[in-house]
Amino acid sequence: MATPIEHEDLSEQEETEDEFKPPKIRETPEDIKLEAIVNTIAFHPKQDILAAGDIDGDIYLFSYSCTEGENKELWSSGHHLKSCRKVLFSSDGQKLFSVSKDKAIHIMDVEAGKLETRIPKAHKVPINAMLLIDENIFATGDDEGTLKVWDMRKGTSFMDLKHHEDYISDITIDQAKRTLLTSSGDGTLGVFNIKRRRFELLSEIQNGDLTSVSIMKRGRKVVCGSGEGTIYIFNWNGFGATSDRFAVQAESVDCIVPITDSILCAASTDGVIRAINILPNRVVGSIGQHVGEAIEEIARCRDTHFLASCAHDELIKFWDISSLPDEKVNDYRRRKKKDRRLKALSNKAFDTGQNFFAGLVDTTEENGKEEEDDDDDDEDSDSGSD
Repeated sequence: MATPIEHEDLSEQEETEDEFKPPKIRETPEDIKLEAIVNTIAFHPKQDILAAGDIDGDIYLFSYSCTEGENKELWSSGHHLKSCRKVLFSSDGQKLFSVSKDKAIHIMDVEAGKLETRIPKAHKVPINAMLLIDENIFATGDDEGTLKVWDMRKGTSFMDLKHHEDYISDITIDQAKRTLLTSSGDGTLGVFNIKRRRFELLSEIQNGDLTSVSIMKRGRKVVCGSGEGTIYIFNWNGFGATSDRFAVQAESVDCIVPITDSILCAASTDGVIRAINILPNRVVGSIGQHVGEAIEEIARCRDTHFLASCAHDELIKFWDISSLPDEKVNDYRRRKKKDRRLKALSNKAFDTGQNFFAGLVDTTEENGKEEEDDDDDDEDSDSGSD
């Protein structure tokens, strides 16, 4: 029979063990819950920091960690009068740019959380898209299709062009920082030469609004998502008409983020984030989901370990995509799908119980011939056109 002193010793020992219990390390950071729908998120280029902008115009800065309980809000700002639609870090991570429905552009000091520069009435109508081109130059697109390119050394725009008939949804630029591309709700891809400060052309009108644009395949292909769930592919310098199209079994393809030259992640209004291989065109599987909630934006962290997503459930979620760059679609034409259900590609994605790596091979296991033929295989279109 234990004496009272022994009971006391045991209690003290249990308390000591609780005090020194190591923190739980998770596969991904915990979800971040906000009080309003988050429209936009962006990862810091050098630190484990995430910025978010919501429909109330508030901007938040969080530090994130895989250690449970370690996510922290660093600061918040309510400078925008209306919905914040895009946040982006400068390449050095010292500035945070944002655009809003209030037509203003804000530039904030990341460390202090203070507003440094404000351009009120930067556009005549609400701003919807933004791209940082270098430390001095950035581009913005608005709800009526106007593109502006700004030089912060002068504080003014040196390009102000309207060639789209509807909102500009996304902007990207080639590695040479010469050709700027815009996707629009009017169903066209816009091409602009910012070196010569001029408009080049618009593509043919596609079936639905173009929601996003990215450059892939080492600069040889341009990929656009669309509101009706089709991915459109253009050849570089062949922007007038698509070279291929790929119908995804999704309500929409609202936001695309390239992970490798061939694999992208795509978010949809059905709440699912899909991994998609481009040429050969194939949905690889599901990265994760916001159940029954439309996803507003996805973003990739600097080391391609995590993907973050924000949706109408007022949550920012993190997904492990660290294994995705090491996978490659193989034997596309010879394989037949026995089950059309979406395969789970992460532990947090819905598990269908299937072998979701079917049709994929680790790149380290490819033989020499496959490596030699890689470029040719990648350029083959599933529909036979290029």
